[in-house]
Amino acid sequence: MTDATSQPRIGFIGIGIMGEAMVRRLLDLGFPVKVWNLEPERLQTVLPHGATPASSPAEVAASSDIVMLCVLHMQAVEQCVLGENGVAAAGPGPSLVIDFSTADPEGTRHVAAKLKEATGAGWIDAPVSGGPQLARTGQMTVMAGGSEEDFASAKPIIEQMAGNLTLMGPVGAGQITKIINQAIVGTGYVVMAEALMLAEAAGIDAARLPQCLAGGHADSSLLQRLYPQMQQRAFEPPSSYARQLLKDLKAVSAFAQGLGLDLKVIEQGVQRYKDYVALGHEMSDSAAVVKLYEHDAATRGKTR
Repeated sequence: MTDATSQPRIGFIGIGIMGEAMVRRLLDLGFPVKVWNLEPERLQTVLPHGATPASSPAEVAASSDIVMLCVLHMQAVEQCVLGENGVAAAGPGPSLVIDFSTADPEGTRHVAAKLKEATGAGWIDAPVSGGPQLARTGQMTVMAGGSEEDFASAKPIIEQMAGNLTLMGPVGAGQITKIINQAIVGTGYVVMAEALMLAEAAGIDAARLPQCLAGGHADSSLLQRLYPQMQQRAFEPPSSYARQLLKDLKAVSAFAQGLGLDLKVIEQGVQRYKDYVALGHEMSDSAAVVKLYEHDAATRGKTR
């Protein structure tokens, strides 16, 4: 562990599943971290490990060199940064904001520009992939957008939180890359669920599929990490929420349509998650979408 007095002061806004894992990682590395969350009870996941609480995003920013965000959507980013008690209200505050949220590229550019105008702070949009386990161990993937100068400032810290960090272009480019990531992930979850249903219905040993297909064209982290979770029905506690993946897939669909594209596989993925969430599974694990197929099969059996 590094001496905390030599480390930049970190402010962290948004202590959800991923935010908690990232804050725990920063604390392990010796960074002093001040935290805020809309639902204050979530702070209890990080305060016992050395984080200190703040009453607002403005209070976080006022005592931080770098502010990090990991919140639910673009509206939350805008409120936390430009709202009445947001980061911008802290005056000079931090020199840099690193936004790990999955948000909107155009909205990100707008908020970053407004913050720069108000305080001079730089901005890196840095959406992540890999889930809380990899965030906790500093091995998550980060897709970044921002200026070369701001990226150079953010890189030494983010590299300690990520196994893979890539600057994809100016502000907003990280969010565009995350949209593409979520297109692959969201449709991949549906494909894994359908592959599992095929294997189980056909009567083969479904648990052996990842081992059997390892190294071939069908191999992937989805097959090796997600498929076994589905096959074992190991969904508690959730590592991600179905409502969140549905939100992301809707964003993929809207972005594609805005580019004049009609991407039918993605549209089917959106519909599958809409159907799953509609059954009351908003807060279920995203991987539990396989339950939708079990529900479909049971419904067909009743109507025969």
